[in-house]
Amino acid sequence: MKVLILSEAEVTQLLPMHECISAMEQAFSALARGEAQQPLRTIFRPPGVKGVLAMMPTFSTRPSPLFGLKAICVFPGNAAVGKDAHQGAVMLFDGDTGELLAVVNASAITAIRTAAVSALATRLLSREDAGDLAIIGAGVQARSHLSAMNCARPLTRVRIAARSFENAKSFANEMQPQCAVPIEPLPNVEAATRGADIIVTATTSRDPVLRREWISLGAHINAIGTFSPKAREVDTATIAAASLFVDRRESALNEAGDYLIAAQEGAIGPEHIRADLGEVLTSEHPGRTSPAEITVFKSLGLAIEDLAAATHVYQKAADTNAGSWIEF
Repeated sequence: MKVLILSEAEVTQLLPMHECISAMEQAFSALARGEAQQPLRTIFRPPGVKGVLAMMPTFSTRPSPLFGLKAICVFPGNAAVGKDAHQGAVMLFDGDTGELLAVVNASAITAIRTAAVSALATRLLSREDAGDLAIIGAGVQARSHLSAMNCARPLTRVRIAARSFENAKSFANEMQPQCAVPIEPLPNVEAATRGADIIVTATTSRDPVLRREWISLGAHINAIGTFSPKAREVDTATIAAASLFVDRRESALNEAGDYLIAAQEGAIGPEHIRADLGEVLTSEHPGRTSPAEITVFKSLGLAIEDLAAATHVYQKAADTNAGSWIEF
């Protein structure tokens, strides 16, 4: 048997954002229909280590039976040495025989599929006339989210705030060729978010970077940076005032600090989560119900997203003979 190996550059070439958004729509619809299963991820935190190892298995019956497993290390400090915080691989297995089919670079998969899910949520939950975008953060996810938001809505304005004003300016200079409107670097989060109707928080902060008094009525927020019960990017007042949507309810109730800390403070309970994204896709929930409603999509990242993205690039590589095919 031959196993496909795909590098970061090859994944990026095989997985353009608009195709990944379509793949994510199919994946979340399948999850809502019970055609895919996944347990909660396992996170291993050895004492004294500056990162974690996460293991994320899943199984899907469509388009054919497939197992997926992402094994990924998350080292938030990597940005300081010019490396992606996410390092690892997505493995694809035949669901009938168990044979290993592919080993795919997880940094590229994670960057693209996370932003694609945010684009899907933005299409479903933001106002149709939304186009004033604020991005908080200037790392890998901020870059991929600029591309994703360009696919989700026609952008009329883009503002960026980061840990330092220099980082924001560097982001604007680097990404401007990919954006039809000027990217405005701003010195703080408040200046970037006031008046915005689409906001992306893509940080590694453990404490809120976004506050209710800065958020306009009708805004949509994609909170994607944290995945720990003890870390959050959005303050309690914003979560309590917003309609909260999640990628998966079970994951949010166990892992999402943006929800869990607000719940621990007594501001909200489990009923505050309006719906999973898949329930909006399958019309089990209407999504946004008024132009003035503030919507928050809390994204933790699901194994089914990795499986769907890996399946897509595997099929394209097989059709075009891309990547490296090795005897195993």
